[in-house]
Amino acid sequence: MSPIVANATSTVALLPAALSSMVGYRGELTGARRWASLFAVPSLIGGAIGAVLLLRTSNAAFDRIVPWLVLGATALFLSQRALLRLVHGSPTRAAGDDALMARTPSLALLIGQLLVGIYGGYFGAGIGILMLASLGLMGFTNIHRMNGLKNWGGFCMNLVAALTFAASGIVRWPVALGMAVGSIAGGYIGARAALRVPQEMVRGAVAAVGVLSGIWLLARL
Repeated sequence: MSPIVANATSTVALLPAALSSMVGYRGELTGARRWASLFAVPSLIGGAIGAVLLLRTSNAAFDRIVPWLVLGATALFLSQRALLRLVHGSPTRAAGDDALMARTPSLALLIGQLLVGIYGGYFGAGIGILMLASLGLMGFTNIHRMNGLKNWGGFCMNLVAALTFAASGIVRWPVALGMAVGSIAGGYIGARAALRVPQEMVRGAVAAVGVLSGIWLLARL
């Protein structure tokens, strides 16, 4: 199938995985209701904008853009600690996760989430890496709390994008439904497994997936 049809079909297929992964990380969202509620708004709006932009992009242009989207998100994730040191002076001076949760997200952070949402609606792959990088730049340090917020925001983006693609008629439903069966189990098992390993291993796995995916996509051009 064409790249755009494949991307739309994948977005629909992975929506159940986003939901099951979010359920797997539900404990990490304790005390984060305010952030989760406010994050939902720009995530939903951005997802809709990104989905509409994808439907207006040619297959050739999409193929050329995709590798750089993935590699750019991965580079941002890998550089987040260095960027935090520039912003906060040192890692120890950055606000802790609990302190961040006690504050209302700023307008700048919500605008940033809107941009992430546009990316997520436009191109689902790599959105997890980009959201982790974004949350890291906001000052979060606990990778599991970050994953919980990431999964919630990702679900919101994927939901509105999947509905947009379904309404457009470009989704290959037999493929989407077949992938969805595995994605439900994979999303939940992956979330529970990530909570049982050291945070640095999770960070390393995220970075490896991003780099290897970007290289593979470039090699296909």
